[in-house]
Amino acid sequence: MVRAAVNLIPEEPIARMVELARHAEALGYERVWIYDEGLATRDVYVTMAAVVAATERLTVGPGITNPYTRHPAATAAAVASVDELSGGRAFLGIGAGGSLTLDPIGLERSRPLASVREAITAARALFRGDAVDIEGETLRLRGARLAYARPSTEIWLAGRGPRMLALGGELCDGVMLDFIHKPSLGATIERIRAGGRGRAAPARVSYSTMVITDDAAMEATRPHLTYRLVDSPPAIREAIGLGDDDTERIRSALADGLAAAAEHVRDEWVLPFVIAGRVDECATELGDIVERHGIDEFLLPVLDDAGAAGLMATVARVLSL
Repeated sequence: MVRAAVNLIPEEPIARMVELARHAEALGYERVWIYDEGLATRDVYVTMAAVVAATERLTVGPGITNPYTRHPAATAAAVASVDELSGGRAFLGIGAGGSLTLDPIGLERSRPLASVREAITAARALFRGDAVDIEGETLRLRGARLAYARPSTEIWLAGRGPRMLALGGELCDGVMLDFIHKPSLGATIERIRAGGRGRAAPARVSYSTMVITDDAAMEATRPHLTYRLVDSPPAIREAIGLGDDDTERIRSALADGLAAAAEHVRDEWVLPFVIAGRVDECATELGDIVERHGIDEFLLPVLDDAGAAGLMATVARVLSL
């Protein structure tokens, strides 16, 4: 059976995040990822600490952090600290970061592939307890060491580009794929596996998208497809019938916020990126995807507090069928 996980975005108070995490644990979810969106959300490590203190079994990690807002060694120390607090239930999720996180604090996403590679390499060595010396393109460490880390702490990467996916396959325990165009999913996973050829154990895959069983879930999802649609490669935009004029209309409306841009997003553009239908139809489609592509984890993004508990319960039903 595929492992069930949720991704919580801490826009609401930390106490609410704890409540949702405990609800997820009661429903049988095994892992909680916590969005790290910088100033737009509560601090990811404070939230993680609160969640592990209030739960018994959940594995918890940033979903995802980046190598820019914190020094990668400080990130490794934070994850190791939460891991110690939880008795070994923390992991590191990392990627290149996005504009929502980086722009408000004036950081550029410079040399993302090198930055992520060096952050992963440093974290892996620090988790082993090594004394780490790195003179990299983007990172320097001089005799850095963590005396309290767990060597088997997992590192997961989230990304879309072919080189980033190959990096995840090469260096990480797993790769998280978020709202991937479903017809492109097989090729995307193949890039991960190609990057990891020769490894004793291939990187696992966490597949993350929304499960839509009613109109409310569609409306909650639509705003979060806006920026994903306009940033999709031309071939995918063409495949779903999203023209240049449509793309520019959504892009222009984003200046007024996600809700304004969502008014220009049609259902037929959303459906190729999500699981949608009745509960039994969603269970059949998701089960087929999991079996066909060897998915290890299904990650539900909880994008809106309104209806979050009900959504988690519905998806738990989908995963149980």
